[in-house]
Amino acid sequence: MLLPDSLKKEILVLGCGNLLFADDGFGYEVINQLEKIDNLPENVEIIDAGTGGSYYLMSLLDEDAPVKKIIIVDIIDFNLEPGTIKKLGVDDLPTLKKYNFDAHDIPLAPYLIEASKRGVDVIIIGCQGKDFSHPEIKLGLSDEVKKSVPIAVDLILNEIKKGV
Repeated sequence: MLLPDSLKKEILVLGCGNLLFADDGFGYEVINQLEKIDNLPENVEIIDAGTGGSYYLMSLLDEDAPVKKIIIVDIIDFNLEPGTIKKLGVDDLPTLKKYNFDAHDIPLAPYLIEASKRGVDVIIIGCQGKDFSHPEIKLGLSDEVKKSVPIAVDLILNEIKKGV
């Protein structure tokens, strides 16, 4: 299997979600901020996966993929205070309904669990959403979620500094 260049790095940061549906654009906003940072290490790839996170993860099951750490950034719904950031791991996947049921059309959980079994460190940086507008189109994050973007960026930068 020919790997895309975006999957030839050791650390992969995937922003998931759809910016057309209010707070579901959280992943996009975090990725947008990370892309503005000039001095990220060479072994890091930042990807706005939109609603296609599962397609990137399917490719990681190729044994030639050098990815050692995956950081997923997404909106979550754990009935927390809006804007609350929660760092999750593979063991938390069963409690993330969207990762097991529809996760933007294809479940992410099986791919993340398989990657973890292959020794990939899997981290999910989730932000409790407030405004889930789907199916209504609504651009922009709620104030609470918008304030959490820099917190998520800092968490991701710390994970990148830890290395693989």
